[in-house]
Amino acid sequence: MTGPPTAVRRTARGRARGAAIAAFVVLAATVPAAAGASGTQQIDAALPYVCLFPSGRHAATVRISAALPERVAAGEPIEPADVTTTLVLPEPAVADLSALHAAGVRAATGLTVGVTQGEATAEATWRGGTEPTPLPPTGPLTLTATGDVPTVTGQSAGELTLTARDFALDLTLTTADGGAPDPASVTVDCTLAEDAPDGGILADVEVGTDEEDDPGTPSGSPSGSPSGTPSASGTPGQPGEEPTDRPGGHAPKVTEPGRRGVAADRPAPTCKYDEKYPAGPMSLNAYITGYSNVNKLDGAALIPPFCTLITQGEPQFVFFPDYSGATITQHSTADLYHQQRKQTQPFEATFLTFDFTPTTATMVLEQTGLMTIDSHGTTDFVFTSTDTYVRAPLVLRVTSLKVNGTPLDVGKKCRTKASLASPEPEPAKFPGDHLVLHGRGEQTTGQPATGYLLLSGGPLTGKVTIPAFTGCGTADGEDLDRLLTAAVSGPDNYVKQIQGQTCFVSADVLNPDECTDDAQPRKIPVAER
Repeated sequence: MTGPPTAVRRTARGRARGAAIAAFVVLAATVPAAAGASGTQQIDAALPYVCLFPSGRHAATVRISAALPERVAAGEPIEPADVTTTLVLPEPAVADLSALHAAGVRAATGLTVGVTQGEATAEATWRGGTEPTPLPPTGPLTLTATGDVPTVTGQSAGELTLTARDFALDLTLTTADGGAPDPASVTVDCTLAEDAPDGGILADVEVGTDEEDDPGTPSGSPSGSPSGTPSASGTPGQPGEEPTDRPGGHAPKVTEPGRRGVAADRPAPTCKYDEKYPAGPMSLNAYITGYSNVNKLDGAALIPPFCTLITQGEPQFVFFPDYSGATITQHSTADLYHQQRKQTQPFEATFLTFDFTPTTATMVLEQTGLMTIDSHGTTDFVFTSTDTYVRAPLVLRVTSLKVNGTPLDVGKKCRTKASLASPEPEPAKFPGDHLVLHGRGEQTTGQPATGYLLLSGGPLTGKVTIPAFTGCGTADGEDLDRLLTAAVSGPDNYVKQIQGQTCFVSADVLNPDECTDDAQPRKIPVAER
């Protein structure tokens, strides 16, 4: 899972990425972008959204402010500055959170921003985060989110347009004593309202100076809109990609902030070895978080940070005949661990079942067998590349269910009939149903790693089939197996999980950049869609 140990250890650092936040009902109407200081335009726009809360749909307004250049030279990145999202949770949404025994909240949002230049399109995600905020006893809750956002670089001369699109809100809940309620998080998805002024356009930036522009060629104008992005996936317009098969040439280049992967500074469950699960000589621990699409519901469930205890295997090297490099293999094992059980903490998600009924489910992922982590790579002792496969047999258990605000008794044994199942690249070697996630990492000695490595973490992706449900309902109540199976079960659900930097708990002296004083992971990753 790693390159040579010396190289990997040099990357023992967190990755960072600003967390994002979310929102609702704010003040003010859309204010056209106005020129501030010379060469700078100010965005101050209040846009209408429709958001799905546990109690149903609510109209909401998201106010976005930022500073952008009016014009940049060809090839010069457009870097939004002073980006702030102001939002107000309406009173019914606050009541939903209070009903979950929450006393405070920290919000993270992701605003999808469409980027168009002529016919070429891309998408960026503007993420932000709020400070912990107490819930008011009555009335709405105002939150203000800030964060670093990606830069955008036009690939040709002409007008480049930024347009607000979908908005995602993840709320991390805390109780009055600072603990986490059950569930510990709520996910809310918002769609730009059809009556949004100018279709949600935030700003236009001219790319190329007057001298650089061809006077005989008019600057490109936006036409159409970027293709939508799946809830958890960045399949079209993935940041950093430059698709060349779109009309109009290269898509604008989207570059994420350089702080990717640093701790999210969000509440997370305890993650440490104990008397029931003692540490060994090669013990690591790490937090993982991310999203899982549910295709039938056209949405994604946030899986909040959960604890993973890892026993790192010894890397095996096979040298090339001329000793110019080597192949590396490594086999490690792991377990989920929450309150001395092999499972995630409970998490909650709200969807529209059958396109019109708000349904809120509290769920847990339970591990039913050994989790394995296998990697294979090559190195020339300067550059190392590694492919890693994480395999985990997991069942999805539903602990509570509300349909249109009405609680339904699912009983104590409501779960999928079998493990979540992914396509297996080596079925003979790894039989049976299990989740498969893949990560690829690269590293040049002395430089930060990119992608996924076991020690430094990173993104893991895959697709999963959600099996049919069984045991849902009570003996004297309604059988809910068919309802859940019809609404949720099915194939090809995209999963994207982000593992944080590991803590090597077996070290004689804990690395303070990786571990807390009580040997928990210091870095808490941020979910990415």
